[in-house]
Amino acid sequence: MRLILYDGPLEKRANFHPLSLSRPVWELRCGMSTLAEKLIAKVGATDTACFVPEYMADSYRAKTDMKVNDPAILAGDDLLIVNARVKAAGFDVSPTGPSEVGLDLPTGQAGADGHVLYARIAATDLGKLTAGGIDELLASARESLPTVTPDLPTWNYTWDLVLANPEQLAEDFKSAGRSGIEGMVEQPNAIRGSDKDVFVGAGAVVHPMVVIDAENGPVYLDEDVEVHPFTRIEGPCYVGKKSILLGAKCREGNSIGPVCRIGGEVEESIIQGYSNKYHDGFLGHAYVGEWVNLGALTTNSDLKNDYSDVSVLLNGKRPVNTGSTKVGSLIGDHTKTAIGTLLNTGSYVGAMALIMPTGKPLPKFIPSFAWFLEGAVTKGFGRKKLYETAKIAMGRRKCEWTEAELAMWETIFEMTAPIRDEALRRGRRKMLKK
Repeated sequence: MRLILYDGPLEKRANFHPLSLSRPVWELRCGMSTLAEKLIAKVGATDTACFVPEYMADSYRAKTDMKVNDPAILAGDDLLIVNARVKAAGFDVSPTGPSEVGLDLPTGQAGADGHVLYARIAATDLGKLTAGGIDELLASARESLPTVTPDLPTWNYTWDLVLANPEQLAEDFKSAGRSGIEGMVEQPNAIRGSDKDVFVGAGAVVHPMVVIDAENGPVYLDEDVEVHPFTRIEGPCYVGKKSILLGAKCREGNSIGPVCRIGGEVEESIIQGYSNKYHDGFLGHAYVGEWVNLGALTTNSDLKNDYSDVSVLLNGKRPVNTGSTKVGSLIGDHTKTAIGTLLNTGSYVGAMALIMPTGKPLPKFIPSFAWFLEGAVTKGFGRKKLYETAKIAMGRRKCEWTEAELAMWETIFEMTAPIRDEALRRGRRKMLKK
C-alpha cells in the first residue's frame, strides 16, 4: 500500500494562508510534529508520496524524501490518498480494502459538490480510472468508485492548529514514550512536577537558574536545544532541535520548531522554525512561519477588551469568526517587524512583508510583499530587496536561497497581487492626504 498525501483543493488551502503560501498544508505543525508525520504514523505507511500545487513542487522536492508530483506513483500498488486537512487522530479508515472515496459533504449539498477527504483504490481498480495526474485520478474515482460520507474531523483554518496545540502536545509526548535527561541539566535548576513528564534530548544543554514546570503538562526539549539562565518553561511545551531559549517566559502550550531563537514571553503559540523572537515582547495564540524576525518589543494582542470572539480577515475583506476569544497573529514566512511593532488581535500578516511600527496597533490585515511604512502599505524598495534579505537570513543558518525558491516566491507575488494592489492604492491615497 502506498500513502499519497494530497494538498487540495486550492480554495481550502487558502484558509491556511499565509502559512500555506509557501508549503503544503501537511507541513504545518501541531503538537510535537507536522500533520504529515501524524498521518504517516497513524496509517503505518512506509511508502509515501505526495502532490502539491505545481508552483511549489521544485522547492518542496529539496525539502522532503517523498516523491513529489510524479504521475508514476499512481500505478502499480494499492493507493490510499489522504487530504492534508484530515486529522490523523480521527482517521480510522483501514489503509487497505475495497475501493471507495470518502467525501466531505456540506449539509444539504449533493455529492458532486463535496471535497475528497480520502480515496482508497485497490491496484486492480486502477486500470478502470484515468490517472494522468492526481486531480484526474480523483475525478475519475468519484465517477467510477463507491462514495461514502465518513465522519472524519478536519483542520479548517490555521488557528485550529493553535487552539488544539496544548492538548496535542500532551498526546504527542505520551505517544513518543520518552522521558529523562539525555543531555545536560546544569545546577542549580528546578524541575516541578513529575520527572516522567520531562525529556531533555541528546546534546541539549539547560543552563543554571532555569525552571522547567511540568506540573500541568509535559516538557520535551529536543536534541541540541540550549536554554539560557532565567528561562521558565511551562508544560505542555515542545522545543525543536537546535533552538535556543534566551531568558524566555515560555508559557504553556508552545510548539517551537527547529533552529529558533526565542526570548520574551510566548504563550500557546506555534513557530514553524528558523525564526527569531530574540527580545522582550509578547506573542500569544499565534502561528509564525519560517525565517521571520520579530524585532524588540514586538507584541501581539490575543484577547479583545470586550471578550468577544476574534475574527480574522483571511483575504483582506471577508472576516471569518474564529469561534474563540483567544487568537493572536498569523505571520507568513520571511516577514520582519521593526522594534515596538504592535499587532492587533487576530492579525493576518502576509509573507515577505516588512513592518514598521506606528505607535498603535496596526491594521488587522497586511498583504504579502508589503512594505508597511508610516502607517500605509507601500512598495518600499520592491521585492528584489526582500529576496536579498531572505538570501542573507537563510545563509546565516547555512540554508540556501535557490532558483526553485525564487521561482516559487515569484509565483506567490503574482498570486497575492490583486489584494496587495488594492492596499497599495489605499496607501497612496493616505500618503497624499498627509
